[in-house]
Amino acid sequence: MTIDTLRFATAGSVDDGKSTLVGRLLYDSKSVLTDHLEAVEHVSRSRGQDAPDLALLTDGLRAEREQGITIDVAYRYFATARRRFILADTPGHVQYTRNMVTGASTADLAVVLVDARHGVVEQTRRHAAVAALLRVPHVVLAVNKMDLVDYAEPVFAKIAEEFTAYAGELGVPEITGIPISALAGDNVVEPSAHMDWYGGPTVLEHLETVPVFHDLTAGDARFPVQYVIRPRSAAHPDYRGYAGQIAAGAFRVGEQVTVLPSGRTSTIEGIDALGEAVDLAHAPQSVTVRLRDDVDIARGDLIAPLSSAPALSQDVTALVCHVADQPLSVGQRVLLKHTTRTVKAIVKDIPSRLALDDLSHHPAPGRLVANDIGRVVVRTAEPLALDTYADSRRTGSFLLIDPADGTTLAAGMAEAAGAS
Repeated sequence: MTIDTLRFATAGSVDDGKSTLVGRLLYDSKSVLTDHLEAVEHVSRSRGQDAPDLALLTDGLRAEREQGITIDVAYRYFATARRRFILADTPGHVQYTRNMVTGASTADLAVVLVDARHGVVEQTRRHAAVAALLRVPHVVLAVNKMDLVDYAEPVFAKIAEEFTAYAGELGVPEITGIPISALAGDNVVEPSAHMDWYGGPTVLEHLETVPVFHDLTAGDARFPVQYVIRPRSAAHPDYRGYAGQIAAGAFRVGEQVTVLPSGRTSTIEGIDALGEAVDLAHAPQSVTVRLRDDVDIARGDLIAPLSSAPALSQDVTALVCHVADQPLSVGQRVLLKHTTRTVKAIVKDIPSRLALDDLSHHPAPGRLVANDIGRVVVRTAEPLALDTYADSRRTGSFLLIDPADGTTLAAGMAEAAGAS
């Protein structure tokens, strides 16, 4: 039986217990190394705590341990008999919203924690909105600290109803509510003995059974060229291949393709995968494609089926999350990195900034600062073969980079591309 992988992210307000939940998940599923657990126990004893502070299993930075908060995205890898997991524990502070975007950008599922005593707060709505913007297909509402409200069902029901209504309006396709106590272990890995009114899955059970749709072959085929292979050896005097990772879809020998942005066409003569010729290759395989014609191709070009190639454009409208400390302003010159292609660009306009509590647009902010999400219009110096983010999370995303020092300024999700 093939074991698949679930990528998921945790999010929630400060002190909602995200790190404790993750620590409990790792601890109760026996996914903690002995030396790591001993280090956590040592730090806990030095603080005068009788039991190990499970939050320390994910708060890996020294500043996080000393301050008792989560600052950076902490990635953890663990597995059960049913599934492998890649976990991103993201910060809860408003000023670290950009880190949540980073952690959730590739997630199949987001766990949003809510303190049962406080209910849905502004940061809860913010995290739900980010999950919706990033098109995370599954969201778990984990109502934590149920032990502090006497495990009362009405408390959970009210929070679940409010969150489900809000997230549903944002377009989140699936929401699962689970009442838990991360500190006590209720409904995290083992079912709770204190909430017999709840008949749903534990957090781990849901993570193990939620459908994971990784069929990257379903979309239009896209192959960004990373490297041109020309060995010029006696054994291969005429070999010319184009190496890279298939970003979406599948390619077949004999298929007609176009090379963008040049627009030249050819036919796939051969596909090499792991040193052997194959007739079919699909995402996310890394392969070398050989074409029948001698076409001028370089790193950054995109090979796509002739029948379903993306349109070329130089004007891109997108939602971006600004991740740098320096602002992003109208008229600013940047580099735009899309797959393997990097081009010069200029920020033509910033039509609006998004208020994540209700997804309203504040018009003409003039600039975006750290953690802002806003709509921008970017003009590129060269045409790009860009999909919309709604069609493809991989080929519809890009980065804006400072050309002076290489700093990443913003992560973009393309909404539309105008003809060049």
